Amino acid sequence: MSRIRLTTSLGTIELELDSEKAPVTAKNFERYVREGFYDGTIFHRVIKRFMIQGGGLTENYSEKDTHEPIVNEAGNGLSNKKYTIAMARTSDPNSATAQFFINTVDNPYLDRSPRDAGYAVFGRVVLGTEVVDKIEKVPTTRHGWYDDAPRETVKIIKAEII
Repeated sequence: MSRIRLTTSLGTIELELDSEKAPVTAKNFERYVREGFYDGTIFHRVIKRFMIQGGGLTENYSEKDTHEPIVNEAGNGLSNKKYTIAMARTSDPNSATAQFFINTVDNPYLDRSPRDAGYAVFGRVVLGTEVVDKIEKVPTTRHGWYDDAPRETVKIIKAEII
């Protein structure tokens, strides 16, 4: 179990990663943190009563180059519950790279099921739930291709292993 601190423009969030149940995903996330990849990225998708998503776009909404996608570890026994962190992906189950989301409510339908590959949970918020709540409440708009984009930038100033 490692801890990550996300210093955002709205406050600090501390995460505890579950490297036992999600070893590939936790290691991938830690790699991006060590490389400084998340520093200066934004929460670009905020949907009330669902989740906040970030970790792949700069303030001008350009996508950052990432490493190769990782295998989907959604069958690891961890559920998409409120204040858990999971990997974002495309319709390809094994397409997750750097983008992640924090569930703001219980989202069990995002878990692996016989009909869906699911979204891999790999940790949880241990400090700063009020910051997650604050981000979830920001007014949103459309920004280019992106729906549900915060009207005012919510930036990850620094991500670090603690």
